[in-house]
Amino acid sequence: MPDVVTPSVDTLMTIQTGQALPDMPIAVIDGDADIQRITTAPLFADRKVVLFGVPGAFTPTCSERHLPGYVRHYEAFKTHGVDVYCLAVNDAYVMKAWALSQHVPAGLKLLADGNAAFTRALGLEMDGTAYGMGVRSRRFSLYAENGVVKSLHIESPGELRVTTAEAMLETLPQ
Repeated sequence: MPDVVTPSVDTLMTIQTGQALPDMPIAVIDGDADIQRITTAPLFADRKVVLFGVPGAFTPTCSERHLPGYVRHYEAFKTHGVDVYCLAVNDAYVMKAWALSQHVPAGLKLLADGNAAFTRALGLEMDGTAYGMGVRSRRFSLYAENGVVKSLHIESPGELRVTTAEAMLETLPQ
């Protein structure tokens, strides 16, 4: 089953650079800590963050290439003073199991957007129903400072180029 599907044409407005990230409920997985249910505002306030979205936990490209790149380069992001978060439209328990299976270090947070509310608010959802996946996140990455989007990268269907950890490290402000 492919983990990249064509984005839905009913997407409203995609978030743009210069806009504030929406404040929405989300479940946060951070290492061995209990699942935390909070809103997104405190996750982005007063910090620099790379947020990358994947179509789904345990899907091939997400598990073999996308998340592992951020795990491998996590310390380089920290050196730049940047936090890293991974977003997927999966429930918190699936995301916690995925984090454990991928050896995600504490501090690299996984955001479980089980009902796709945050993903929809970003305008980055896609319709994966043809593949039995329902509504999912498009593959994207963004860089935000204090909750304001400074750069946004969205992959074309079937690609993994502009949202990799390596690509994001190259685009970070110096």
